Amino acid sequence: MILTIIITFFTLIVLIILHEFGHFILAKIFGVKVEEFGLGYPPRIFGKKIGETIYSLNLLPFGGFVKIYGQEEPIKDPKSFSSKPFWQRALIIAGGVISFWLIAIILFTILMTIGIPTVIDDSEEIQGLTEPKVQIVGIAKDSPAEMAGLKIGDVIKNFTKVKDVQGFTEINKGKEVVLTIQRGKEVFDISLTPRVLPPDSEGPMGVALARTTLKSYPLFQAFVNGIITTGKLTWVMIKTWIVVIENLILKQGLPVGVEVGGPIKIFSLFTQAGELGVNYFIQFVAIITIQLALINILPFPALDGGWLMFMTIDKLRKKPIKPETIQKLSTAFFFFLIGLMIWVTIRDIIEIF
Repeated sequence: MILTIIITFFTLIVLIILHEFGHFILAKIFGVKVEEFGLGYPPRIFGKKIGETIYSLNLLPFGGFVKIYGQEEPIKDPKSFSSKPFWQRALIIAGGVISFWLIAIILFTILMTIGIPTVIDDSEEIQGLTEPKVQIVGIAKDSPAEMAGLKIGDVIKNFTKVKDVQGFTEINKGKEVVLTIQRGKEVFDISLTPRVLPPDSEGPMGVALARTTLKSYPLFQAFVNGIITTGKLTWVMIKTWIVVIENLILKQGLPVGVEVGGPIKIFSLFTQAGELGVNYFIQFVAIITIQLALINILPFPALDGGWLMFMTIDKLRKKPIKPETIQKLSTAFFFFLIGLMIWVTIRDIIEIF
């Protein structure tokens, strides 16, 4: 557990560094001076200047930043961001988002080489499959499964096909049964009593089940599938966001299965994925990385998408927006984001305790 938490912590730090490195490397490629490369937000705890760039560690652990020479206000200098053509400036700003998508592709490529968790049908034969197993993918509220302490991701070791679990619970409704459960590396028995008259669409135990396996591919095919999977998940997430926005506008609340969580919730999900095994952890990191790419590309001040929006407006107007205006909007939205994170974090803590 402690090792999983440490790995999760460093994974998040690495994602932040790689995101900022995307901005950094493209600025360097186009000959733009980077004044500071910071992990976290000021006030600064530590900083060291190497070459023309200060590398710093900062107090607020909500992300990172690169301070690019001439980005916040026009400077007449060949090494200034403002002196570069529009397409170069756009690529520098989009560098962090691009890095997230590249990381997702790399992670999915690695995952498909070593084995990606995949849902399969009961009819598929065990030959050629890696450890087919029945996993819990959903738990109904106040069900026998929830009261027994089962969790999403648990493996029911007694069976290798969903239909066998369903048949077993059907003939044992109203009787206490013992299930052998694997949770990460831990294996233990859990007792529960399947309901005789369960609510509609819940089943006697109150679980949703899936037969899963690890499927692997040759390296080139894994790379191609990594690109395709990243693209498909990006599109699925965009469509999900559209549905969420429509529901909020129509005051219908969040769609079923969609939750909003802060840093603590995300950290908890990271550790849960880590406990299921390295394959599930890599898969979760890849999915989170795509989410981060989409969040950063949103056209809001203080995000990469906000800078792209301001630059596009400047290009269309053929007149720059005042730096003071951009600074005020970015600062206001930054503090709004910090406040939102604090609020969601407090809510997550209340839910935990």
